[in-house]
Parts: sequence; structure tokens; C-alpha cells
Amino acid sequence: MSSPSLNAAPPLADRHLSPNTGPTDSGTSQTPGRAARWSVDEMDWSSINRHQIAGQEELFYLLVSASFIESGSDLYTTNLSAHYADYPEVAAWLQAHWEHEELQHGRAFELYVKAAWPEFPWQPAFESFIAEYGPLCTVEELEPNRALELAARCVVEMGTTTYYQTLRSLSTEPLLTEVLGHVRTDEVNHYKHFLAYFKLLNSQYPVGRARVARVLYQRLLELRESDSDVALRHVWAHKGGMFPDGAKSFEEISQRVYQLVSSRLPADQAVRMLLKPLMLPRRVESWIERPLERLARRVIGS
Repeated sequence: MSSPSLNAAPPLADRHLSPNTGPTDSGTSQTPGRAARWSVDEMDWSSINRHQIAGQEELFYLLVSASFIESGSDLYTTNLSAHYADYPEVAAWLQAHWEHEELQHGRAFELYVKAAWPEFPWQPAFESFIAEYGPLCTVEELEPNRALELAARCVVEMGTTTYYQTLRSLSTEPLLTEVLGHVRTDEVNHYKHFLAYFKLLNSQYPVGRARVARVLYQRLLELRESDSDVALRHVWAHKGGMFPDGAKSFEEISQRVYQLVSSRLPADQAVRMLLKPLMLPRRVESWIERPLERLARRVIGS
């Protein structure tokens, strides 16, 4: 039986949300109205050890790509906020917290890249990326059912959480390790909020578990094919004479960075986060975690 439309939205204020009950206790959860835990303006960008980071080609591509994607967050925040106009609490959190933190991530990575690799033309490369990426950020890309879109957002936040945790494990430069720790904690908090909002909407207008599973699987497949590939192409196109002894083709560097991420990806955590929206019995989760770990590693990092 299909679920009722969520257009006629009951007030979320009738029930207090508690996003702190997330899949992991890593990091400090930030609820609406609480002061930000960190600020890009507090970072000492002059402290970067350029000699330690400058020759790390794969990390360069991964960080510049992340800076592009995060700096374009406002493109899809507008669509998401409009999508949840009937749910003021969700829309307010998206605008006041989620968008601000995502844009701060982009600004942090931009400043780091400019300090570590000042020869890279960040602004022209970002503008060319946005010219291609912007038209892809449309309302039509969202799930019409608002609860299902919240479940799909859990997949995206799972992807970013494990991605930044992987980059942090690759970092040997102290400031980069600190920044990636802050960003990863923010992404965990975002996941907790999306999961809490999904559970609340789903409790009011239940969506069948099979429909949730299809949406989770579809969004998981989309992770590898969209944002990161677009960003990587524009990094490659603007790198100029950087890394003269490095990758000789876009295909080579693309394969290298995805293999690197795959080899360090915390697939077990990815699966635990992926399964939460299904609200399965623990025994069922234990049966399917192992094959899903293999799938997550192949899809996210290959």
C-alpha cells in the first residue's frame, strides 16, 4: 500500500527531535541554536607545512574536489529548503545550520588548497566546475516523498562522513588532520539530524521498508557517478604544470584516487549508517552487514 502524501504536514514542533541518538558517539552533536564548535577564521593557515604536503598528488585532487563540491552547497540547499517548506523546523535547520556548515567546509578546503598549493588557479577552476555542476542541482533530483528524501540524505551524509574519515587517516599534516576532524564531526551531526527527521516523518506517514531500501540503494549507486567525477575533471583540466612526474592522464589519476579511498574506507561504519533508516531487527542486520560492506567499499571507493 502506498504511503499518504506528506504535503499536508503536521507541525514538527509537536514532538521534540533528538538528533543526538545517532549511529555513532564520535564527535559532539550540535543542535539548532547552539554556537558553532569551530570556525574557519580560527585556523592558522600560515602554519601549514608545505614541504610535507606539496608532493602528495592524490590528496591534492581529493581536497580540491572536496573544496569545489562543498563550496557549491548553496545550490542544492535552496532546493532542499523549498522541498521542506511545509516543515518549518526542517527548512530552518537546513538554512541556518546545514548550509552554513557545508559552506564553511568548502571555505576551509579552499583556504587550505590555496596555502598548500598556491600555484593552482582555484577560482577559475571552481567557476568552470560550477558551470557544469550547477545545472545538475535541480528539484527534480529530489525524492517527491519527503520522508524518502530524508532517508536518501542519510546515504549522502554517510558517504561524506566516511570519505572525510578516510582523508583524515591519510593526512600527515597537522592542520589538515585538525580540519578534517572538524568536518567529519559536522557530517556525523548532519547524518543524525536527517535520520531523526526521517524517523519523525516516517512515524507520522509510514513508508514501507522496501521503498526505503530501494531509495537507499539508488542513492548509494549515485554517489560514485556524480559530484566527485565532475569535480575531478575540472581539477585535472586546470592543474597546468603541477606534478610533472605524476599521472599522465585523467583516467590514471581518477583510478589512483578512487583505489586509495577504497583501500582505507571504513566500510563497516558505512554499512551501519546505511542500515539505520531501515530500522531492522539486530539479528537481520548481522546477517547482511558483511555483504553490504563489500558493496559499500566497491560503490563508494571504486
